[in-house]
Amino acid sequence: MRRESLQFLKAIVNEPSPSGYEEGAAQIYRDYTSPYADSITTDSHGNVFATINPKAEMKIMLAGHMDEIGFLIHYISPEGLLYFSQVGGHDSAVIVGQRVWVHGKKRIPGAIGRKPIHMLSQDDRKKSPEMKDMWIDIGVSSKEEAEKLVNLGDPVTYQWEFQMLQGDNAVARGFDNKMGSFVVGEALRLVKESGKLHKGVGVYAVSTVQEEIGLRGARTSAFTTAAQSGIAVDVNHAIDYPGVDKKEYGEMTVGKGPTHTRGANINPVVFQMVCDAAKKHDIPYQIEASAGATGTDANAMQLSRGGMATGLLGVPVRYMHTPCELLSLSDVENCAKLMAAYCEMVKPETDFTPKRKK
Repeated sequence: MRRESLQFLKAIVNEPSPSGYEEGAAQIYRDYTSPYADSITTDSHGNVFATINPKAEMKIMLAGHMDEIGFLIHYISPEGLLYFSQVGGHDSAVIVGQRVWVHGKKRIPGAIGRKPIHMLSQDDRKKSPEMKDMWIDIGVSSKEEAEKLVNLGDPVTYQWEFQMLQGDNAVARGFDNKMGSFVVGEALRLVKESGKLHKGVGVYAVSTVQEEIGLRGARTSAFTTAAQSGIAVDVNHAIDYPGVDKKEYGEMTVGKGPTHTRGANINPVVFQMVCDAAKKHDIPYQIEASAGATGTDANAMQLSRGGMATGLLGVPVRYMHTPCELLSLSDVENCAKLMAAYCEMVKPETDFTPKRKK
């Protein structure tokens, strides 16, 4: 991965952006895409649109959400302890003992605590911890002290950032799915620099908000763009570690290429065009079969207005929704290349109507 692209990826995944608090990530996305876009706009929801050929009648929407899971302060106890709600889906067993940043009047560190194991009953030791039994300790001893630093509604994120492992594998807190915002921004750059996009085709590379709480940004931005075709990108589950049955979940491996979904959420014309683009440019990919709605931005895009012809690309990730999500940088890079290659195949006359093969 080129140096500037890697810097962009690191910056956006490290920037705290729980759902509803994406402003910092949005600015990083705007800064990176502005040299390659003909226009940059941000709507009242927070979605950022980086666009090439905005006056073209044929439109492609690319979507990767920039929000991440996190927490929200909802109560401050008399002892100055902060009680929190989850933003997005968490495994409660992962939360206990984590160091966090509380993004209050200024960023302050905290530690998530609960009753120690020595004081738990035998029955309680067998149960997953409950969120209501945990708190954030910021090192004060009263509500008055805490309120000088923290307000109700302040967001909280884990104190984990981007780190390289062996080979081209990396871990980060926010790959889900600021990696997706990176991919659509990088695809925009590749399209701009190649010069192969048809002048009658517009590309809207959208960094969407609030996916983790219901695909909200994709829903509004899809309505705004009114694109005929769209491709979303998100992380999906790698199935290459012990304890996961491939017969139940399929097969997906870190490092063997981005994923390309096939199923009811996916337009068959778009699916085949992505396959053709991959073959043309010798880009590796893995097929993911999905019988119904995918639970990604692609689902909201498909159902917008009179319907959008959608595709879904992804990157296999281990340990999703934890502070150490793991992926391969080559998978990320190839995902952006595949998305860009698809855009270059679309023409103003492209017909996305599903037809029975003769």
